[in-house]
Amino acid sequence: MKQKIKFLNKDKTQFYSTLKERVDNYFIENKISQHANVTMVFKTIVMLSLYFVPYILIMTQGYSLMGMWGCSLIMGLGLAGIGMSVMHDANHDAYSRSPFVNKLLSLSLTFVGGDNKNWKTQHNVLHHTYTNIYKHDRDIDDKVIMRFSPEGKYKKIQKFQIIYVFLFYSIMSLYWTTAKDFIQYIQFIKEGHNKESRFDQFKTLLTILVWKAVYWGYIIALPIILLHLSFGQVMLGFVSMHLVAGLILSVVFQLAHVVEDTTFPVPDKNGNIENEWAIHQLNTTADFARDNWFITYYVGGLNFQAIHHLFPRICHVHYPKIAPIIEKTAKEFGVNYIYNESFMSALASHLRVISKLGKNETSFSAIANSMG
Repeated sequence: MKQKIKFLNKDKTQFYSTLKERVDNYFIENKISQHANVTMVFKTIVMLSLYFVPYILIMTQGYSLMGMWGCSLIMGLGLAGIGMSVMHDANHDAYSRSPFVNKLLSLSLTFVGGDNKNWKTQHNVLHHTYTNIYKHDRDIDDKVIMRFSPEGKYKKIQKFQIIYVFLFYSIMSLYWTTAKDFIQYIQFIKEGHNKESRFDQFKTLLTILVWKAVYWGYIIALPIILLHLSFGQVMLGFVSMHLVAGLILSVVFQLAHVVEDTTFPVPDKNGNIENEWAIHQLNTTADFARDNWFITYYVGGLNFQAIHHLFPRICHVHYPKIAPIIEKTAKEFGVNYIYNESFMSALASHLRVISKLGKNETSFSAIANSMG
């Protein structure tokens, strides 16, 4: 059984209560909702179109193999865009006040091969609660021969991980849509995260199977049947699409947590984390490229990760206006706010961490602070 984690000194500094009041006042004073606006609705259409329009064109226009391959690459951009800009907000109940609207838009994940229940457990519960805590935050778990935390098991081959890291990032989406949901289904029952009855667990598994069948049906079977393509031709497009999506999704999420200055807190023998939860979030999370409008638009505000972790139910279109409030309040309370000014500086920082983890350098302990 995993150690139970407890955050001590809950808002002892009054940092989070002060910050929350200021953020709430921003919406009250400007008389706007914390949820989606017209800009967000239009973006939703754009991201869904980026995925489904190329698919429709493939199925109706009789393109050459190169044309279909090009459309598949665009679908990869759309797949990542849906994940970051549509389903992410919906599954956090940030898109709308209406549970129905959030649930409806969360289906965008199932339509592109994922499972909402597993995703919510891994992301909303484990990642958002236990950010960068080894063996609790699945995002920094050891992955085959990849090491993302100083607490992770070291293997000699990892000295080369800076070379093969992007290959593993690329196959993330492909692994997710084929095997990950089934593996997590078993793991979450075994670890007690899925507390459903046996019958409800069976229904959950059946739901996963049905949605996977729908996805594999339209993305693989239909092109073979209707377009008379070979299995290899279809798989070329399918794999290419997921390699693009996997690379984008993995890199964006890694730049928010596995970079220099972020910490990887280690609980004491009783499972206690010294910092209060909100300060823990800022210590383990980094923003990047806030002034780059294209990155902000495409990645669904995930370059404003600090805001997202502190206020996950606020729609990401509001993040640019809220970021200065968080930065100012953090400075007032002496709380670390981590920021890389550009995408490339964030990427370089991430690669330096990956390199240090691969070399098992003792100097990395400066990054892996155990108690804030």
